[in-house]
Amino acid sequence: MDRQEMYDVVIVGGGVSGLSAALVLGRARRNVVVIDQGTPRNAPADAAYGFITRDGTAPEQLVALARQDLGPYGVQFVDASAEGARRIPEGWSVGTADGGSVQGRHVVLATGLRDVLPDVPGAREAWGHGLLQCPYCHGWEVRDQALGVLGSSPTSIHQALLVRQWSDDVTFFPHTLGSLSEDDERRLRNRGVSIAEGRVQGFAFGPADDDAPRPVRGLRLDDGSVVPCSAVFCEPGADAGLPLIDALGCDMRDDGCVSTDEIGRTSVERVWAVGNAADPAAQLVPAAGDAYRVAVAVNALLVEEDCEVCLEAEEAVSEGV
Repeated sequence: MDRQEMYDVVIVGGGVSGLSAALVLGRARRNVVVIDQGTPRNAPADAAYGFITRDGTAPEQLVALARQDLGPYGVQFVDASAEGARRIPEGWSVGTADGGSVQGRHVVLATGLRDVLPDVPGAREAWGHGLLQCPYCHGWEVRDQALGVLGSSPTSIHQALLVRQWSDDVTFFPHTLGSLSEDDERRLRNRGVSIAEGRVQGFAFGPADDDAPRPVRGLRLDDGSVVPCSAVFCEPGADAGLPLIDALGCDMRDDGCVSTDEIGRTSVERVWAVGNAADPAAQLVPAAGDAYRVAVAVNALLVEEDCEVCLEAEEAVSEGV
């Protein structure tokens, strides 16, 4: 690819949302480049679920298939991280970690986010395997097993009530939430969810099996006891902030994601955000749909800009005559 070329759209992030936007824009005959460092949010998971026709596909395979789909449309790729940005007359120049840069009229942030895990020993090791977030994504695979829900946010009570849908054996660990209200305790017990007493001190693991991650076998409480769990669900925090986003100057929301309007525009002219960069709860299907919608909006604005350029050129010719 030609790094000096002016692209219509620079997409930063090559996960499902970024590649979906690239597909729509490529099919619209736009000149598109995707900058991607190859670290999608769902990389720790064994498989991605709930994506029709691709249910159970490994995340890396899903990305590889998506890249194949883009082949006929001339979408270009830069396999590097985007580190900074500066304004240029035509739009933006995005700097990459290899010292290069890519120019584009518009920038679409599909950078995802980083999950901020609970401060519990073993959480990072278990993440994506024995520590899970979305029961819609992973509940079926651990159905009818002993499950736990770690109290890590105000929405954890609802998550415990929801996880009960997949198993009769669910334990809620209040952990940092402290004492539960009488109403919350009543709702949990009426739903058949047990409540563990005490603060969680860490994950208990079983022995490793070859190269597979160590399986979670429970959560250890401050009294030394271990409550058996084959999997634990939690609500992690979200952080979509990156040096690139700081360089662009985008406003951020209180939930840690990029602030956008109803069509995906950020607070910065010619910069858009899609998927988890703008919505921490967006799963694969809505992230792809969001990217489709934003790509259509970006192309519509590009059409307006193209028309304006033509009108200005016509007026210049007329004045010259």
